[in-house]
Amino acid sequence: MENSAEQIVELKTMEQWKEAFPVMNQLRTDLVETSYLDLLHEMAKDGYRLFALVKDDMIVALAGISIRVNFYNKRHVFVYDLVTDASHRSHGYGGKLLNFIHHWASENGAKYVALESGIQRTDAHRFYEKKFEYDKWCFSFRKTF
Repeated sequence: MENSAEQIVELKTMEQWKEAFPVMNQLRTDLVETSYLDLLHEMAKDGYRLFALVKDDMIVALAGISIRVNFYNKRHVFVYDLVTDASHRSHGYGGKLLNFIHHWASENGAKYVALESGIQRTDAHRFYEKKFEYDKWCFSFRKTF
């Protein structure tokens, strides 16, 4: 890292997950801490990994990822969550985490990094498309029951 006070770490303990909740909640606003912890515990069993960019002992950005395999993306890393704390935005932390994910994906035999982004998140789309040259190549659909 450029700044020795910055580091990217994997969050593995309940204490670390709780510490990350206020930042994650800025992206996943429908969650309360108990549902976040319940879902995170279940997701971790399925390969979900949570990484944090920490600056001066404070979590400033989070990325939730997992390795997936399917017919259309082959072996890839899927980014479920990427969020920078509101008070730390526009300092490059999200980009540093995304670069970390790209490197991590390559080291772990992934052919792609894939993600989904809400239709309304036009600033995020510019970030992925312009700054990181992601291709917008499909639509994602879901049916609620």
